[in-house]
Amino acid sequence: MKKARRLVDTLRALQPTKKALGQHFLVHDDILERTVAWSGVTEADHVMEIGPGPGVLTEVLLAQGCRVTAIELDQGACGHLRVVFSSAIDDGRLVLVEGDALQERWPDDITRVVANIPYQISSPLIDVITRHHRNPHTAPLQDTVLLVQEEFAERVVMEYESDVGSLGMVVALDFEAEMGERIGPHAFSPMPKVHSRLLKLTPHDEEWPCDRRLLVMMIHTAFAQRRKKLKGSLSSPPKRIARVPGWHASRWKRAFTGLQDDERMNRRPETFDLDDWADLGLDFESGEDEA
Repeated sequence: MKKARRLVDTLRALQPTKKALGQHFLVHDDILERTVAWSGVTEADHVMEIGPGPGVLTEVLLAQGCRVTAIELDQGACGHLRVVFSSAIDDGRLVLVEGDALQERWPDDITRVVANIPYQISSPLIDVITRHHRNPHTAPLQDTVLLVQEEFAERVVMEYESDVGSLGMVVALDFEAEMGERIGPHAFSPMPKVHSRLLKLTPHDEEWPCDRRLLVMMIHTAFAQRRKKLKGSLSSPPKRIARVPGWHASRWKRAFTGLQDDERMNRRPETFDLDDWADLGLDFESGEDEA
């Protein structure tokens, strides 16, 4: 193995670090090995890696014997990866895709996602992961392990009341979220200004009693005005309500009217857990039907 620092230095000799792409590369081999160990990757897995950069995580993943599909936006990094991992590419263990992981089509048989991602794509990437997992035409994902900014991980896990928000609630509709190792700036080159955290998402595949898309819309709408009680934040239909099949502004208004005197409407969104949201969503659907 070429080891992390050497891979980073090799790429840096070809081009400067691109801060606009969020390039902060891990250079501690022990952290990379613990990341892959925590992910549970085995030889049977087909792993998706986003933003491999110099290939420090790619190398550790390949050492596990799994197949890896890596999507990299940086053209220079792609050229570097093609040279460093030429044998793995030739024998099919590594497929390198030059493009945007938020736009490219992922292979249908991906079983895990393991990645040290550019932090600016954390939220939209989780949306992509969720859609891929829920797609009936793709293999269901097992554990996803991402290295993200610590503050972002805290918001996903919602360990404290102050972290409760739409991000964590929507993620919890599909995944159990767990924080792993805390990683300081010194482990990266160049060093970021924030601490990082490993984040694991494990699908629970729970079915909700109402349309999940309606729940997502309700949660986002309520937390967009989190200081308001629900009777204020949910009184107006979301601008994109028509994206939920069978719903439109008039139906939303009728559903809200039927529930506006419900005592739950005097609560604020952070006081709701997932079961509360599911119950309210079900009443939104059934209450409108009775109107």
